[in-house]
Amino acid sequence: MPAPRTTSRRSLAAVAALPLLAVALTACGYGSEAKKDDAGKAGVTAGGKKLSVDTVRIGYFPNLTHATALVGDQEGIFQKELGGTRLKTAQFNAGPSEIEALNADSIDIGFIGPSPSINGFTKSGGKSLRIIGGSASGGVKLVVNPKKIKTLDDLKGKRIATPQLGNTQDVAFLNWISEKGWKVDAQSGKGDVSVVRTDNKVTPGAYASGSIDGAWVPEPTASKLVAEGAKELLDESSLWPDDKFVITNIIVSQKFLGEHSDVVEAVLRGSVKTNAWINANPEKAKESANSALEKLTGKALPADVVDPAWKSIQLTDDPLAATLDAQAQHAVKAGLLEKPDLAGIYDLRPLNKVLRAEGRPEVADAGLGVK
Repeated sequence: MPAPRTTSRRSLAAVAALPLLAVALTACGYGSEAKKDDAGKAGVTAGGKKLSVDTVRIGYFPNLTHATALVGDQEGIFQKELGGTRLKTAQFNAGPSEIEALNADSIDIGFIGPSPSINGFTKSGGKSLRIIGGSASGGVKLVVNPKKIKTLDDLKGKRIATPQLGNTQDVAFLNWISEKGWKVDAQSGKGDVSVVRTDNKVTPGAYASGSIDGAWVPEPTASKLVAEGAKELLDESSLWPDDKFVITNIIVSQKFLGEHSDVVEAVLRGSVKTNAWINANPEKAKESANSALEKLTGKALPADVVDPAWKSIQLTDDPLAATLDAQAQHAVKAGLLEKPDLAGIYDLRPLNKVLRAEGRPEVADAGLGVK
């Protein structure tokens, strides 16, 4: 699997989603959004030493951009690092519901996108969570109807879908439009390009019906559209320095971090070892991730979707903090977010301790870490 990609635009998009995510947070109860698997399905590691809690509860999405969690759980890597402490997982379909679960003490640690992370942090006055590690970069593309759109300039006057008003992809697209010199009202989506907010689950149907001309979406939605005849026109990674931007990071309840640092370090060791295994065994890892998706959703992704989607996502321990800060600025620029105070959103000390033990270089928090 190629090295993780990070883009500053996508990060900004995540921040722009903050106020909107706050509304969604109160509107969606995590109980209806979460799918909980069997606690400790693989059992604790035989002879393993129990850490400071009996059970650690980890949340993630049944999505390829959460491959670290999918594979780490599926292959038992997290449980091995936890020893006698049992792993219990819960699956979510939306960031706000996972943040709500974290705030309600229903989960301790979560794999989640940058926008809800920022939203959860700022809406709590910086008291609810910390970002403690990276997970994935990239995996976002602009795909279009090749009969209607042949070049980027052809987007003017067309209807392009994004997943949600103010979400990471929405902000990134609005920022791209602005840099083209085109005008769009961020709230309504009306302007030189019509930005149509459409749930990823229904975007393929909307494309097939002709109600949209393309979409700026994450994987595997982008590859699903390409499999149905759309054409990839732009990979968002190309817009970011070094082709990298955060799409998934790891968060933890501040209370849990303060009281159970040994468990946090064990989970981070599991994450680091999972990413190393994935990057060393991309084909096996892809099969493992797809097998996990089949167990969780009842359906594996077909080869013409999972293969290109998998190649566009890069796993990384680095949270790419500078790109999250950039995403915030994009959201502010789009008028979707007041300038947030992100000081202290990161605590990368446990991760850097793990990386040092692995003989790996430390990662930076872009000046947004705890003092």
